[in-house]
Amino acid sequence: QVQLVESGGGLVQPGGSLRLSCAASGSGFSGYIMDWYRQAPGKQRELVAHINPSGGVMYADSVKGRFTISRDDAKNTVYLHMNTLKPEDTAVYYCNKPSTVRYPGDYWGRGTQVTVSS
Repeated sequence: QVQLVESGGGLVQPGGSLRLSCAASGSGFSGYIMDWYRQAPGKQRELVAHINPSGGVMYADSVKGRFTISRDDAKNTVYLHMNTLKPEDTAVYYCNKPSTVRYPGDYWGRGTQVTVSS
């Protein structure tokens, strides 16, 4: 069982920045793929950023150049650095550990609200 706890959301003005954190419980974190998703009101949940155990990353086109995903395996934590925020980035952001052959089990955090508004 893996517990994921997100933090760092809040209200920010357009053009501002936030850093989200996701702390994972248990051992094995360094071998996990970790993803950040978001869900805006009335929309489907979408993948925002992805990081593999080797540090390889992928981003949704809508956030490329503005968001950066990173991980600190010593702290069992994955981060999402968000810059140049736009109102359309407003959503609940979720941390996810997808199931893999080596580390089965799909786990989600409860989410953290990010609101971009003046």
